[in-house]
Amino acid sequence: MAAPPATAPAASRCLSGAKSCWAAERSSSSFAVSAPSTDLRQSRSRILSVRAKVATGVQRASTVDDGAKRPWKLSDARLVLEDGSVWRAKSFGASGTQVGEVVFNTSLTGYQEILTDPSYAGQFVLMTNPHIGNTGVNPDDEESNQCFLGGLIIRNLSICTSNWRCKETLEEYLTKRNIMGIYDVDTRAITRRLREDGSLIGVLSTDQSQTDNELLEMAKKWKIVGVDLISGVTCDAPYEWLDKTDSEWEFKRDQSSETFHVVAYDFGIKHNILRRLASYGCKITVVPANWPASEVLNLKPNGVLFSNGPGDPAAVPYAVKTVQEIIGKVPVFGICMGHQLIGQALGGKTFKMKFGHHGGNHPVCDLRSGRVDISAQNHNYAVDPESLPEGAEVTHVNLNDNSCAGLQYAKMKLVSLQYHPESSPGPHDSDTAFGEFIELMKSNRL
Repeated sequence: MAAPPATAPAASRCLSGAKSCWAAERSSSSFAVSAPSTDLRQSRSRILSVRAKVATGVQRASTVDDGAKRPWKLSDARLVLEDGSVWRAKSFGASGTQVGEVVFNTSLTGYQEILTDPSYAGQFVLMTNPHIGNTGVNPDDEESNQCFLGGLIIRNLSICTSNWRCKETLEEYLTKRNIMGIYDVDTRAITRRLREDGSLIGVLSTDQSQTDNELLEMAKKWKIVGVDLISGVTCDAPYEWLDKTDSEWEFKRDQSSETFHVVAYDFGIKHNILRRLASYGCKITVVPANWPASEVLNLKPNGVLFSNGPGDPAAVPYAVKTVQEIIGKVPVFGICMGHQLIGQALGGKTFKMKFGHHGGNHPVCDLRSGRVDISAQNHNYAVDPESLPEGAEVTHVNLNDNSCAGLQYAKMKLVSLQYHPESSPGPHDSDTAFGEFIELMKSNRL
């Protein structure tokens, strides 16, 4: 696991408000807020002490054309969408110019897991929750060893962080990882546009030398459909994964006593998928996306996992071929991109959705039992159930749009889900899917 990043020095200025009786006492890493009011002391009320880390980006002063210095930051960034709309904003994190596909995420929490989810490669993530950054960043919530998304778009950037696990602010984190972010932009209006028109290519820029029209041309020329994004996020060589879900976060107490060897194809796999498999008693070997199927079968695994990943499944025919060579020989579990690749390997088709599913509040129905789970999802493509062969059964549907959310093919010993059962972030309703994979491997072992 990667070592925790060093904590950057905190801001030197304190927070104060007009008509406020609170005074800020600064230190090298935090500020303490106390209430020195005589009335409060006389009443013997408890004095609340709050320790928090100041987020510097929202407080930086700006100088305008008239030479006057303002105590607040002014708009210095633009988001230009391919439909010609231009959105003025304030920047935080890295500076420069970046192109990507704009998608919106409806999760209320978990922005750090979203930032480090490899499935967001090539995309700008717009958070519909307006207040972001208040819990800061910590090394325990990483879903991969780096950020793969192109940029972060938010409404309000928290002026401070207050969380017992916080090690640095969101701005410090993005700056170190060279990721652009913008705030103080109308995320509600942009979300409505994306829902009506579909996902749009956009350009984020802090470069004032480029005109709006130049940035618009960049957006119109850039393409994400048909591009192999998996090769940019997969691991370079096979490795063993050992870490389980930490005991303080573990919610499944009846752990399996059996051990299963699972080979996991890394199409952009998240750490918590691996942790959940390990917690269910699996010994895990992770292999790159282009690893030969014959090499995997030579390891004689009890099962194979095809992981989540970014982009268009039709752009990675080598991965589809690998899936075709493995299914039917050992039990298989597909998640997100893995689900789509299984659909294509069975002879089915995938298609690009209007604006995809991104968030931790998607209702999914298990058609076999009628059970409804609230799921975490992140995908722009889906399997066309009408194109699947006889024997392939649709087991789950998304109740928002009735799209295919799960497959089962008993003869081929496979199950797959379009969403993320590890739910990091998100509710834990779907964790039972890992148990279903375990049962599939058990029955195949008999």
